[in-house]
Amino acid sequence: MRRPAKATKPDRDTTGDYGVTMARLHGAEPEVGGLDPVESRTLLRIRLFGAVGSILILVGSLGTGALPVLQNPIAGMRLLSLPSRMWTTALTLSIGGTIVLVLAWLMLGRFAVGRLTVEVVGGTAPQRRMTRRQADRTLLVWIAPIVLAPPMLSKDIYSYLAQSAIAYRGMDPYVVSPVRGLGVGDVLTRSVPNLWRDTPAPYGPLFLWLGKGITGIVGDNLSAAILGHRIIALAGVALIVWALPRLARRCGVSPVAALWLGAMNPLLILHLVGGIHNEALMLGLMLAGIELCFRAIDSPHRLRRAGTWLPSATGWLLIAGSATMAASSMVKISSMLAFGFVGIALARRWGATLPALRHAPRAEWWQRSRRSFWALAASAGVLASILAAVVVSICLGTGLGFGWTSTLSTGDVVRSWMSMPTLLSVTGGRVGVLVGLGDHTQAMLDVARPVGQLVAGLFIVRWLLAALAGRLHPLGALGIAMATFVLFFPFVQAWYLLWAIIPLAAWATGRWFRIAAIAVSATIAVVVLPTGAGTRGFQLAEAIIASVLLTAVLTALFFEKMPWQRRRRDERPTPPPVDPPAPDDTANPTARASTPAAERVS
Repeated sequence: MRRPAKATKPDRDTTGDYGVTMARLHGAEPEVGGLDPVESRTLLRIRLFGAVGSILILVGSLGTGALPVLQNPIAGMRLLSLPSRMWTTALTLSIGGTIVLVLAWLMLGRFAVGRLTVEVVGGTAPQRRMTRRQADRTLLVWIAPIVLAPPMLSKDIYSYLAQSAIAYRGMDPYVVSPVRGLGVGDVLTRSVPNLWRDTPAPYGPLFLWLGKGITGIVGDNLSAAILGHRIIALAGVALIVWALPRLARRCGVSPVAALWLGAMNPLLILHLVGGIHNEALMLGLMLAGIELCFRAIDSPHRLRRAGTWLPSATGWLLIAGSATMAASSMVKISSMLAFGFVGIALARRWGATLPALRHAPRAEWWQRSRRSFWALAASAGVLASILAAVVVSICLGTGLGFGWTSTLSTGDVVRSWMSMPTLLSVTGGRVGVLVGLGDHTQAMLDVARPVGQLVAGLFIVRWLLAALAGRLHPLGALGIAMATFVLFFPFVQAWYLLWAIIPLAAWATGRWFRIAAIAVSATIAVVVLPTGAGTRGFQLAEAIIASVLLTAVLTALFFEKMPWQRRRRDERPTPPPVDPPAPDDTANPTARASTPAAERVS
């Protein structure tokens, strides 16, 4: 009987296996040609199909949207206020429009990442893709109706407006809540959800400063203020559309595929544009800053002028990118995580790598890690200096100070089923009530949430080491870290998923990632319904059934041949057969010479 081979003893130069499994999510995608005429016509039909979905959402949002309590712009208008008086119909249009938009996005995927059951599952590239111009036009057509709609799926915009008004009136929004600063009867406070009426602002000073400027221009005009914040959200989306294909090309991924999964994602259209969330600006600034930093880091030119410590043109590009990322963190602190992975990329430019310490004698540790240590220290010093300078400048320049550091946990009052620690704690609390042990949900939350953050921190360190080892591109490692961060975050909203999906769209091409990202995006986009507190069960059931029927009818009209179309095709006269042309004798002199003269006379 043959003895099993002994395990090979690890070599002292072997490094840790950080990121080996996650590295399988990435693969280079080959460039392919554009669509043929038939596929281009199908693309146009899909584009119009999605536009119909967006228009249905626009009409339905006049009834199901987050309209203000006071200064409702459509109140009293016979036609525009009709959906608000027909709640079930408005709900049907909103749900049906969302389903149509999601279906159009899924259909469009065959021209970006390929067919789901063929190329995506098989991990291969499609034979043809739509062009960048076709993708941009489709996104514009789908977003245009949503821009005209009232806020949807969330009332966070009214918290933005109230906190900005507090800052405009000279009070500290990080101490004063809307109720205490503006009063219960104020036009802004009345539209703020009860959960947030007596809580301070959890957002960065840059975002509140922008809102303060909008308040200074429009005053208490809610419609104009909402429009101003939507313009800011659209600016963030524009930055995403600018940066995402460039980052994808840098990682060897199809720019169109990245745009389809990231910028054309229904979660972005519905929540960042429709819901007017500040994540649009946060992600846009973060991705734009990362692209500028990578452009400098990957450049063959020096970062500083020869013989001096002054930055070169490439060095200024790095500073500009870092400053842009720092500005992003002053919208929402979550994007500060990007500095760690950009720092790894900069350190690798300066010679850092993951030192082989696990199996080496301790006497060799410093010798093996000295160069990497100093490169990492220099990278951290440069980026930390830029971050500190920008943060201090924004905090002092806006006049809002550093109060945001004490309100970061304001959102802990939310119990979201999408957060793993919260879901486990709430489920455990309910089980405890059922078995007679009492309700210990809050005690479980107080334990599970910090533990979850600790676990997330350990995983993020692992992804940093994987990027340092070169197994993961820093952008891919950032996307995985963001996914880890969201998974263990104390409270998670539907649009938080974009923190991970959008960066990963520019790097990850593995079939399991794309299948999961597509399934989660489509499911969450449909599941998060625009229901109000007064929605009854039978109304919701009727709206869902009617929306499914509406979707089926629209799908048949757009993609199936109707009986009258078949009849018209059958009645079309058949063209008479055409005789084949006579052979051209002039092209064959030998044949012409062999033909008798009598036969050549007509």
